[in-house]
Amino acid sequence: MTPLIQLSSVGKTLTGQGRPRTILAGVDLTVHSGDSVAILGRSGSGKSTLLSLIGLLDRPDSGQYLLNGRDVTRLPERKAAALRSAEFGFVFQRFFLLNHLTAAQNVAMALVNGQGWLSRRKRRARVLAALERVGIAHLARHKPPRLSGGEQQRVAIARALVREPRVLLADEPTGALDTETGSMVIDTLLSATAQGCALILVTHDGDHAKRMGRVLRLEGGVLHSAADR
Repeated sequence: MTPLIQLSSVGKTLTGQGRPRTILAGVDLTVHSGDSVAILGRSGSGKSTLLSLIGLLDRPDSGQYLLNGRDVTRLPERKAAALRSAEFGFVFQRFFLLNHLTAAQNVAMALVNGQGWLSRRKRRARVLAALERVGIAHLARHKPPRLSGGEQQRVAIARALVREPRVLLADEPTGALDTETGSMVIDTLLSATAQGCALILVTHDGDHAKRMGRVLRLEGGVLHSAADR
């Protein structure tokens, strides 16, 4: 079976102020459909940079990135944007919801670009199905200020899932939540893998990481199995 994601010797160097700093130094990673992978590492280790490369928000300086067998290492931005819309869903620590829109309207925003034309009925059906999938369809008409932190994060997850992505990238999605609510959010993310979506979770929480099928640690710019550390 062709891997959904395959990184081979991927490197990334930041060249901002001061001397260049190598963040990733030969990362190898293989992910198949339905996999769940946690990536641990101290602050500044490059976890978010790695997620940005996987999500085609940035490009590696070296190595190769195959997405479903297609080489996307040096993909032009226009083509990368189309793939991001078609293949990826993103969930972050901050919810990035628009307070003047309802939960349903926030989720519908994800259908504006890259999904082709959808009738109003089909768009509403997709949105309600996504909200139902994360257990909050009954809050479709509520605006973010009326929702708890966990409910807002589930709206953000529904927004990521409404386009039916093949890969879900979650960067510290429970960082602003209490322990119980964070566990509920992890439940929601993992439920997507049952339908074939791959999940890559960046987290500082070891308990959440252990719930993934694989736990990796980013150290010295290289991914290692957490069990080997």
